[in-house]
Amino acid sequence: MTRSPIDDHVRQGDQRDDSSIIEASLRVPGHFAELYDRHAAVLHRYVVRRLGPEHAEDVVAETFTRAFEKRHRYNFDRREALPWLYGIATNVIGSHRRAEVRGYRALARTGEDPVAVAFDEQVVLRVSAGATRKPLAAALAKLGRGERDVLLLIAWGDLTYEETAQALNVPIGTVRSRLSRARRKVVHALGGVNPISMSEEIL
Repeated sequence: MTRSPIDDHVRQGDQRDDSSIIEASLRVPGHFAELYDRHAAVLHRYVVRRLGPEHAEDVVAETFTRAFEKRHRYNFDRREALPWLYGIATNVIGSHRRAEVRGYRALARTGEDPVAVAFDEQVVLRVSAGATRKPLAAALAKLGRGERDVLLLIAWGDLTYEETAQALNVPIGTVRSRLSRARRKVVHALGGVNPISMSEEIL
């Protein structure tokens, strides 16, 4: 299996893995700030892609508040905590799902919305030259929450199937089936054009 992008996310020079930081924070709570410093920026970018900048800071703050409160239940066998944090962030985003869908619908109508910045970046979700933002946004708005969560954790969060299953606390088979349905719906909405460039492993 190829190395996850999460492995590359940890800064060079950091000696402790995430699991060790969380474990240390059980004794000295201040250590948990290291986890925030390590992962807050990438989570913020993910939330902006889903909700726009208006809610991003609050969602990230709530994510780390919940993570701190739940840290004693963390699976310390998992060295990297980013899938766990993505899962918490996804749950927080769920409480804003109406705002998320409104954002996609606004983009589908006008092509102008804060969320459009994410599509322009083309960093983790790459739109082909023949597909426009509007139909893609409309397709995302029509996905069920579970399908959208899986699709965007993989496409925008760069998570593997296994990491997505960890994040959402669902079987890997559920991840595969949700992703398959989501991709099929998006491709259909775009007239048979697959707008998402993924690795061979994800395909």
